[in-house]
Amino acid sequence: MTDTPTLAPTTTAAPAPPGGRRRGGRWIDHWEPEDEAFWQRTGRGVARRNLVFSIFAENIAFSVWTLWSISSALLVAHYGFGFSAAQMFFLVAVPNAVGALLRIPYTFAVPRFGGRNWTVVSGLLLLVPTVLLAVAVGNPGTPYWAFLLIAATAGFGGGNFASSMTNISFFYPDRSKGLALGLNAAGGNVGVALIQLGLPLIVGAGGLFGLVGASAAGVDLARAGWVWAVLGLVAAVCAWFFMDNLSVSLATFREQITVVRHKHTWVVSWLYIGTFGSFIGYSSAFPLLIQLQFPEVPAANYAFLGALVGSVARPFGGWLSDRIGGSRVTFWNFAAMAAGTVVVIVAVDAGSWPLFLGAFLLVFVTTGIGNGSTFRMIPMIFQQQALREAGDGDRTAALARGRTEAAAVIGLSSAVGAFGGFVIVATFGVLGLVNDGRVPADAVATAFVIFLGFYVTCVLLTWWNYGRRGSTLSGADI
Repeated sequence: MTDTPTLAPTTTAAPAPPGGRRRGGRWIDHWEPEDEAFWQRTGRGVARRNLVFSIFAENIAFSVWTLWSISSALLVAHYGFGFSAAQMFFLVAVPNAVGALLRIPYTFAVPRFGGRNWTVVSGLLLLVPTVLLAVAVGNPGTPYWAFLLIAATAGFGGGNFASSMTNISFFYPDRSKGLALGLNAAGGNVGVALIQLGLPLIVGAGGLFGLVGASAAGVDLARAGWVWAVLGLVAAVCAWFFMDNLSVSLATFREQITVVRHKHTWVVSWLYIGTFGSFIGYSSAFPLLIQLQFPEVPAANYAFLGALVGSVARPFGGWLSDRIGGSRVTFWNFAAMAAGTVVVIVAVDAGSWPLFLGAFLLVFVTTGIGNGSTFRMIPMIFQQQALREAGDGDRTAALARGRTEAAAVIGLSSAVGAFGGFVIVATFGVLGLVNDGRVPADAVATAFVIFLGFYVTCVLLTWWNYGRRGSTLSGADI
């Protein structure tokens, strides 16, 4: 670190991270985004460049993570694999579970190795699930358990979100974190829509509301594996040449893991299950739900819409929270999510496709808004908490500790939230197992009643901890 303040970020070949050792790579030693002069002169441009390539890498990662939301149905429809509905749901659920677990080490990877360095590594890891898929579909004798293991490796894509969000949180000042994190997350989330729209077109299954017909040569699912393998490689190369590591993001594992002792770590994690868990769970299950509940509807024409509207809504949730407060947006958003879920249940019971589609898209919008508002709450909560604990002490040190803790909570809560995505898809799979492999309408309605009960708990938790007069953080800018 330089002793003399400067308005430009100082780049060195190797800073001294915790422990005294030195590593190679492009690092920025001086980074003060809260300093308006520094931010306007050079900080904003550097942050924007890192955000752009972070979004690209995360977009590819999300596409790979949800590769099986489409691939599982294509294996049955075009390759002759006789998987039941329950088995298809578990092929979609397993990547969600693995991705959720990987988000924990990915969270701690950025403060240990640097954001740029880990983006390169995580991009290269995407070659594992994509190449394995391309190889496996070429062998008609591949057993179900092998496909299940290959689907599990797609969880590498799910882990990227935690490291990406942790990294970007250090680049932006507090006043802009909501929008920046919302854009970063939305760019990744829209990768779900791109895989669900693009994969059928690339492999020859057709789609796009009938504008593209099925290929006369048949479906080639291996082609999707190779395409996204190349994209993963491109993401790693772009990160290597255009992204930076921040010395201020470096922290020891001990400094970060202390957040597990804070009540609010688990409160926001629970809320994130309701927002992101719903987004990734519903995005993964939506294509199969359409195919099973409304077989007359071409699922490829509509499957991508849910993830698309949920992704687009996410930065709006962050932007709105920057202006009126994340806790207020989160509270009313969960109320709207619960109302939308009630309409979904009615649509399933009535067998109405237009009502089902409209209500489900409304729920997807609320998942996106809630994702943005919940993540905006995290930096505010932990900086307010750090300042209150510091009292009349060193305000600068307290704010720095608050940022480090917030970055760790962003990653950890994203892991817990992603596990909610596994629970949602697995719920449909379990209900299928008790119905001889089928997932009838009454089972789908039962699942949504369970999810509705969870959203009610989120409404109550948000009000009790951040909206209720007399709560610890009531009146704070949360």
